[in-house]
Amino acid sequence: MNECAAQENARVDARLNKLYGQLLSKAASDPNDVAKIKAAERAWITYRDAYVEAMYPAPDKQTEYGSMYPMDVALLHAKLTQQHIGDIQELLKQY
Repeated sequence: MNECAAQENARVDARLNKLYGQLLSKAASDPNDVAKIKAAERAWITYRDAYVEAMYPAPDKQTEYGSMYPMDVALLHAKLTQQHIGDIQELLKQY
């Protein structure tokens, strides 16, 4: 189950990376736009990581959440990334 969750996370992340690359390519004519897009992406990564930490706040995560923890985190990452794909698609419409 952990492996399947990790594969799903990797699949969704690859889709995000592809769309993000397309967005940067389309915005490339304006360095200011590219800087704003990159800043937004860094902020989203910070948010994603903080959200996961808030969902699983225990210091010893493996002990507290058990063997399901890696799977749960991978699926949560995939869910958040899938939501963010919608954001990137909206930005792509601007270009």
